[in-house]
Amino acid sequence: MSETIEVREGEDFDPGVVERYMREHIEGLPDGDLEVRQFPSGASNLTYLVKIGDWEGVLRRPPQGPLPPKAHDMGRESNLLMKLHQAFPLAPKPYFFTDDESIVGAPFYVMERREGVIVDDSFPEGVEPTEELCRGMSRIVADTLVELHAVDWQEAGLEELGKPEGFLERQVKGWIGRYDEAKTEEIEEVEPLTEWISRDVPESPPATIIHNDYKLNNLIFTPDDLTDVRAVVDWEMATIGDPLFDLAVSLSYWVEDGDSQELKEVLPTVTDMPGFFTRKEFVDYYAEKSGRDLSDMHWYMVFAYFKLAVILQQIYARWHNGQTQDERFANFNERVKNLILHAHELSRKDDL
Repeated sequence: MSETIEVREGEDFDPGVVERYMREHIEGLPDGDLEVRQFPSGASNLTYLVKIGDWEGVLRRPPQGPLPPKAHDMGRESNLLMKLHQAFPLAPKPYFFTDDESIVGAPFYVMERREGVIVDDSFPEGVEPTEELCRGMSRIVADTLVELHAVDWQEAGLEELGKPEGFLERQVKGWIGRYDEAKTEEIEEVEPLTEWISRDVPESPPATIIHNDYKLNNLIFTPDDLTDVRAVVDWEMATIGDPLFDLAVSLSYWVEDGDSQELKEVLPTVTDMPGFFTRKEFVDYYAEKSGRDLSDMHWYMVFAYFKLAVILQQIYARWHNGQTQDERFANFNERVKNLILHAHELSRKDDL
């Protein structure tokens, strides 16, 4: 359980209460007491490893403090996975969801555990990140996104998940509004950047299921083969929408060797190592595999960097307002500013 930590102070719950509820809703649990550990990565929903004997599952609940309306909806996420995992087996299967807040203090669900390796800002100990390995990982990350976007979401029963019509326009208006609500300081580049984003919103291709937070550390890889994916996790923002928006959101996390140190430090990852695709190579590979026209990717990338800035600003605002004491978030205002500056600079160029 080395990928987990002891449950952080203030984010714990009574394991006896949770165990009793689990035994009522999951068949075949072995004898023994419930052990709880916490997955440390991620800055949004809280995720725990729950273990009884040899059985393991994953419990997810919203973060602490006041939450934006409709955000961190555990029921929606659980319902999505229940339907999606049948059409896209890399989505884990939930066992149950409950909105009874007396159990852990918030709605939550428990799903199957897909054991494997998460690659975040470093490779696992003992793994040599050769150029061949990094190239292979790039391909499987892109292939998995193409596979997700090929799911027939209507046949999977996901029609109620989102409203494809007017998706991009709503995203632009919504994320600009969220930034205004979470703002804690003035950044002069925000106004010209948001004006640029709003001015020429492209026409979306046919809608697909989109993950909306698809990045390297939301994939679980096979331990002895990091070019094989066992699961895609963290589906809280998934919806039906524009697949190119999903691609751009993914690439906003994807740093490359030539990026500034400030951009690399926003959300550290390994993708700047030799062998990994550049963002342009990723775009070209996705275009070839999916058959989609990616001529508007410049706009999508500018917007994706702005969206990422807003997400980090919302997290920083929670820390700034004392709603969380997690010191990981104390410098997120600097990361927000670096992303805004990068997006503004990119908007003044002609390509990626």
